[in-house]
Amino acid sequence: MPVATVNGLTIDYGVHGAAGAPPLLAIMGLGMPAAAWPPELIARLVARGARVITFDNRDSGGSTKLDGARTIPLPVAMLRAALRLNVPAPYTLHEMAEDAAGLLDALGIERAHLVGVSMGGMIAQLLAAKHPQRVASLTSIMSSTGNPHPRVAWGRPKALRAILSRPKDPRDLQSVIDRLEHVFSVIGSPAAERDRAGQRAHYERIARRGLDTAASRRQLLAVLAAGDRREWLARITAPTLVLHGRLDPLVPLAAGIETAQCITGARLVVIEGMAHDLPPALLPRIADEIAEHAALPAGSGD
Repeated sequence: MPVATVNGLTIDYGVHGAAGAPPLLAIMGLGMPAAAWPPELIARLVARGARVITFDNRDSGGSTKLDGARTIPLPVAMLRAALRLNVPAPYTLHEMAEDAAGLLDALGIERAHLVGVSMGGMIAQLLAAKHPQRVASLTSIMSSTGNPHPRVAWGRPKALRAILSRPKDPRDLQSVIDRLEHVFSVIGSPAAERDRAGQRAHYERIARRGLDTAASRRQLLAVLAAGDRREWLARITAPTLVLHGRLDPLVPLAAGIETAQCITGARLVVIEGMAHDLPPALLPRIADEIAEHAALPAGSGD
């Protein structure tokens, strides 16, 4: 992947689609590199006429790691967030949003469609709120507002434990793949929709790109440190689509409903059978929702 220097960091990115097509910046979620985007989803968006830019957030994949940064224990951070107290963190979602804006600058892109999943949706929301002139449209997928109320802040304990789990041997590729398979068996959409061999191949691509559970914890601190973002969401003026799975065990549907309520004119689409992932069976529907919302021109890829 090519790299860009953004805010003093090295950011790995990829560009998919025709040079003259409308740019769409895709922002991935907690701990996941850009390789976590399903290739079929990217291909479908390119076929609909987008130029899709994917990238590794700071502390993920091949981008700069903030190793050695001082952190506080996650249980302490979660308690402080629930009490609306300051959460010390090496960085926050606001800085991650500036990374995304800086990547657009580095690529010479003045205005882009934004698509973010989970933590990536939070980053996209802040980018849209802070730099409205840079955002043609916003699609926030399985994300939230930062409201610490238990009804919207946290899903099921089992789901949270899964995403915070560690592989048995972080140096062993199969162990890392096994851990990903376990995580998505807990937070993902029903197993009946899955092709296990195909999914494990996808998990291998992610694992080979690089996963670091310590970095994931720093990113979770960044989410907690950003606090309640509802006032920021109220500033968003870009046309906004909120997609959320009805079965999401990690970020409850109530969080998606609240996200749409906080953004003027936002449209909420609840996807039946979807949990906290981008399942293969639903990729055509998800791609269509994004493309129609962004009013992408019909086109072909590279």
